[in-house]
Amino acid sequence: MKKSLLIVAFLLVAVTPFCQNAERFVNDLLSNMTLDEKIGQLNQYNGDWGATGKITPEGDKEQQIKQGKVGSMLNVTGVETVRKLQALALQSRLKIPLIFGQDVIHGFRTTFPIPLGEAASWDLSLMEKSARIAATEAAAYGINWTFAPMVDIARDPRWGRVMEGAGEDTYFGSQVAQARVKGFQGQGLGAVDAVMACAKHFAAYGAAVGGRDYNSVDMSLRQLNETYLPPFQAAVNAGVATLMSSFNDINGIPATANSYILREKLKKEWHFNGFVVSDWGSIGEMIRHGYAKDGYEAALKAITAGTDMDMESRCYRDHLKQLVADGKVPVSLINEAVKRILLKKYELGLFSDPYRFCNDERQARQVNNQENRRFAREDGEKSIVLLKNDPVNGRPLLPLFPNNQTIAFIGPFVKATVANHGFWAISFPDDSTRIVSQFEGLRNQLDASSTLLYAEGCHVNDNDESGFAEAVRVASQADIVILSLGEAPDMSGEAKSRSNLRLPGVQEALLETVSAVGKPVVLLLNAGRPLIFNWASEHVPSILYTWWLGTEAGNSIADVLVGTCNPSGKLPMSFPRTEGQIPLYYNHYSTGRPAKDDDDKFYVSAYIDLPNSPEYPFGYGLSYTTFDVAKLQLSSDRMPIQGGRLNVSVEVKNTGNYDGEEVVQLYIRDLVGCVVRPVRELKGFKKIFLRKGEVQTVSFALTPNDLKFFNNDLQYINEPGTYEVFVGHSSLASLKGTFELIK
Repeated sequence: MKKSLLIVAFLLVAVTPFCQNAERFVNDLLSNMTLDEKIGQLNQYNGDWGATGKITPEGDKEQQIKQGKVGSMLNVTGVETVRKLQALALQSRLKIPLIFGQDVIHGFRTTFPIPLGEAASWDLSLMEKSARIAATEAAAYGINWTFAPMVDIARDPRWGRVMEGAGEDTYFGSQVAQARVKGFQGQGLGAVDAVMACAKHFAAYGAAVGGRDYNSVDMSLRQLNETYLPPFQAAVNAGVATLMSSFNDINGIPATANSYILREKLKKEWHFNGFVVSDWGSIGEMIRHGYAKDGYEAALKAITAGTDMDMESRCYRDHLKQLVADGKVPVSLINEAVKRILLKKYELGLFSDPYRFCNDERQARQVNNQENRRFAREDGEKSIVLLKNDPVNGRPLLPLFPNNQTIAFIGPFVKATVANHGFWAISFPDDSTRIVSQFEGLRNQLDASSTLLYAEGCHVNDNDESGFAEAVRVASQADIVILSLGEAPDMSGEAKSRSNLRLPGVQEALLETVSAVGKPVVLLLNAGRPLIFNWASEHVPSILYTWWLGTEAGNSIADVLVGTCNPSGKLPMSFPRTEGQIPLYYNHYSTGRPAKDDDDKFYVSAYIDLPNSPEYPFGYGLSYTTFDVAKLQLSSDRMPIQGGRLNVSVEVKNTGNYDGEEVVQLYIRDLVGCVVRPVRELKGFKKIFLRKGEVQTVSFALTPNDLKFFNNDLQYINEPGTYEVFVGHSSLASLKGTFELIK
């Protein structure tokens, strides 16, 4: 009894200025915790509504919270619900508060473009701000932890989760990872508008064999370190609070129990001071991997390797205590994991005020924040990629004239609302009324002299062609036809791998049928991944890739269609011509028999029935204006390894008839290395705005650190030699210079 009173007294003073030091506070708290209470902090439960795996309700879950046997909850949303569950935690002996996590992937009440689509903006400040807004809205609803950003490098569009990341390039993905971490965590944990970020999935999940979700990953450690780990290290350098281990194995060792990535790289080499949470049930899934014979062994391997919190498998809850009793797991290992979690709770300010994220007025202000919606509209505009805009009757088809036009708007997504969320969005009852449809957005942009006609044409994914006749009738009455096609929002995302990346159902047949009417056609492609649409690429004059743009999707698309906004997006992934090219990425290695061009097929590395090149390359995207990049200058033709610096500059001119933004991209090539080097590597990019006729000098700085790579002994080195540098509009940039890296 006396000990309990001392503990209560300790907790009362622990949050006063006398005990402000986090380390001291957590160490004192740890010393008063029982083993059961420590294990409880390593246990995360789902709220039993909306899940990323099989829902596992338990009748005694609330009782476990009261007993201090739960450290975190996920999929719990709303101040009222969070407050009730936090109150249960404060009935426990030590009154340790819960952390509340949620998949806030691309917005909360206000949704933004899916992450891959937003990455197409190539605007880091934009991405940071959308994460900042998402954090503010989510925190207002009681959430203090998001399972984002996903920073997996993805080179296989068959993998549905490409929609969550930044695409195929390591350098670009690392920049995006840092921007999104900074956005979610704001000025720092403890602010009521900041949430803990969680870089996922650690590691190499994007390299799943065959693009099949949850599949194995088999690669060299050099490839792992050079291509797939850097975005995670970038997130750690940006101060990310947590990481999530991935479902896959890496070279036969499940990531959840992979001590090489968790202990050697993350916690030892990178000095990560946050904590690692498993993905949903992944500790228990090691049994089906064939890596652990039962939950007891799975818990042993996961905690030993460095996974701190168990999401929904119950392996830690059910087996850690026995593992300690059996001498298999030292209490010090438990303490390390618990301490990491408690330190984050301290940083969040939950010990000083467990209800700091439970404010009804703050939540009410974020229900329909108009400023956030205005930004979402801009975010969507900048994420759209113009793939094609050929002249029709002497002028490019886009932008449209907003007056004296009859426009036929056809397709299964024209009047859709909720679909514009895309995958990984938080659902609310009023979604169907507050999300702007494409039809509504365009109708609001046209003046009274124009007419907007509509036909659905077909459904997303069936063989029903009964709507074709109406689509043809409507198209025949129009001056111009816009078709809105693509994959359904739930056809990309987790567990949404596809072997066929063509337009589903009869959509391509609808496109061909309507195009045969002979009216000019604009194609909008709604998707969460690169699709294959070869007929459209060849026959349709104007194509906009619109991804899934979120709450303001209809307005964003309309702004680009009528030219209120000049499209400036660039592709963050290469778009294949066919599935047979996959995996396809620009920064591949050369071979001993490289093809010199797409026509070269004589005993070289090539397909006899297909070009090697993608349909649309990484970094590609058009504008309503045109840009010329010229006058490449290098400050020197030599760069010393020690303290060297090379300035690269080009002159960029807007040579068209519209003001616009261009993404100027810099690539390098290491011509000879101790290991084979990629044919090109992105090492810099700048997004600039130019008025028509304006000229601007764009400069980049290269240092020896930009040229480092992993050799075969996993040493991160510079190597003297000759390098080429390319600057231009995409990964096909042709403006070239050469320099030497010297000792």
